[in-house]
Amino acid sequence: MDVGRKNRDEFKFRVCNQFFKENMARDINAKCRKCRRAGEKLFLKGDRCNGPKCAMIKRAYVPGVHGKKMRRGGSEYGMQLAVKQKIRRIYGVLEKQFKRHFNEAKSKKGVTGDLLLVRLETRLDNVVYRIGLASSRSLARQLVNHGLITIDDKKVTIPSFEVKIGQTIGVKESKKEKKYFQELKQVIKNKKDFPAWIDVKGQLMKGKIVGLPQRDDVGINVDAQVVVEYYSR
Repeated sequence: MDVGRKNRDEFKFRVCNQFFKENMARDINAKCRKCRRAGEKLFLKGDRCNGPKCAMIKRAYVPGVHGKKMRRGGSEYGMQLAVKQKIRRIYGVLEKQFKRHFNEAKSKKGVTGDLLLVRLETRLDNVVYRIGLASSRSLARQLVNHGLITIDDKKVTIPSFEVKIGQTIGVKESKKEKKYFQELKQVIKNKKDFPAWIDVKGQLMKGKIVGLPQRDDVGINVDAQVVVEYYSR
């Protein structure tokens, strides 16, 4: 084979491989194992987490052969790592994405931990979940990836897109007649726990961002400032 052609083929392979890693990466690890590792429900599988099949009801111990006997030390580093992993798993982001969100928060004025949670809460996939268009953040991410979600009536297929105050998130008009969304209307109508920073119109399956989420709106029982200490080591 021509050496020049071989080098070009290898270069193209490396470029394509890098593109795949940066743009197609996703976490395929079992969700129930993440809850068991955290030692509490993270509600990663929607309605299943509220039923008897929840892993934290059937096997409420650390995953692995020695899970029932395993006892971890309470070191400061271990506590910081556990908090960071918990937040990352709840929002379903990979380590590289999480670090990028952290750096964005760190570059702004204010409490970095709180700003990090605000950035994660304003991700498009999380907003879709908060509106009630999906029972879990992973399902919300699929809806976004498949082009079913719009921002101000324009299709957006980037789950990490940062929504802004005044923007309206909803379902694409041509997809509203799908059985999934038709059945969802009644569910959203009966839903009461909408965040104060989103004005939800259930019958229209839309939500308008009227403010930024506050610390109490997040609903995650962690001190995000610990993440700052973890990355400062």
